[in-house]
Amino acid sequence: MRTVDPLHVQLLRTLRDEGAVSRAELGDRLQMPRPRLLAELERLVNLGYVAEAGLAASRGGRRSTLVELSPHLRFAAVDLGASSIDVEVVNGRLEPVAAYTEPADIRSGPKVTLQRVNELLHKARVDGAYERLDAIGIGVPGPVSFRDGVPVSPPIMPGWDRFPVRELLTREHGCPAVVDNDVNIMAIGERHGGVAHSVDDFLFIKIGTGIGCGIYLNGEVYRGTDGCAGDIGHIQVDPNGPMCSCGNLGCLEAVFSGAALARAATAAARAEVSPALAERLAARGAVTALDVAQGAVEGDVTCIQLIRDGGRRVGSVLAGLVSFTNPSMIVIGGGLAQLGHILLAEIRSVVYRRSLPLATGNLPVVLSELGPRAGVAGAAVLASDLAFGEAA
Repeated sequence: MRTVDPLHVQLLRTLRDEGAVSRAELGDRLQMPRPRLLAELERLVNLGYVAEAGLAASRGGRRSTLVELSPHLRFAAVDLGASSIDVEVVNGRLEPVAAYTEPADIRSGPKVTLQRVNELLHKARVDGAYERLDAIGIGVPGPVSFRDGVPVSPPIMPGWDRFPVRELLTREHGCPAVVDNDVNIMAIGERHGGVAHSVDDFLFIKIGTGIGCGIYLNGEVYRGTDGCAGDIGHIQVDPNGPMCSCGNLGCLEAVFSGAALARAATAAARAEVSPALAERLAARGAVTALDVAQGAVEGDVTCIQLIRDGGRRVGSVLAGLVSFTNPSMIVIGGGLAQLGHILLAEIRSVVYRRSLPLATGNLPVVLSELGPRAGVAGAAVLASDLAFGEAA
């Protein structure tokens, strides 16, 4: 992608995040000379990115004309999980105009999964959500080469290695696309419109089918040299632990994730040490992480202990990250965030106890504000940033 003018992109981001503003106010905010601002706005109007939005409220003098992002802008946001597809089409302000959520199996492969994504996007077009897309953002549950727009050796995504996700979506929909790791897009979403709004240095921890960490440093996502920074699910926490999907033993993800918690819950139910889990196993033939959460709410001692054990594992890894990166906030999201405050309290306890006091003296550890929307919200931000860069 070619080098773009950051001031130009900031102009479009301001209109995205703030809504309609006057030319004078926009110039003041961006400290952009008025002749250049007017020339940029005229060019963006001609390109279809900006439109006039009526007159500002009167302040006693001549009323200013407002400008805003074009009401015709549309971005697609896709969050692929291990067992779900979430798709939204949003306008220029990143407000949803169409949304679809359904179960899916990422192991069915890229052709099947992306075909379904394309079908959902075409359905949105038929239903009138858009005439054309200006950009697409998509997150996948595995390591991604952000530069190349492809997954790279993703442990839980057989058949996806180096699959040209960006190229396929661009060709299918006739617009630029951007591909990132799912936890990165969740961090971006939380930074844009969630509890981490305006926090420049924070960690977003996704605990679900897998475990990952989105890293924000100095107001930007840190992806590392090859795009795999934050893959904390494969840090070893127990050398004698179970085999992980990556092929190693005792990874954090192998001892505490959605699948690992379901396995532990099943064992507890069969051993009849948990009345709540045994009852659910007898009734349905299986138990899930959600059953553990519900059992804990009911006061089942084993369910509470399973959650605390997992929180202790996660907290021990985060304590090292806190001492290393010194973030301003830790946000916990993903499917297992539904385990709630028992999990959160255990993570906090371990982090505060094992990290340096200077790093934890003012460190909030909180649950995601956006919840299951964090991923699509972040994918929409990425898509809009891509389109704004293309317009520069």
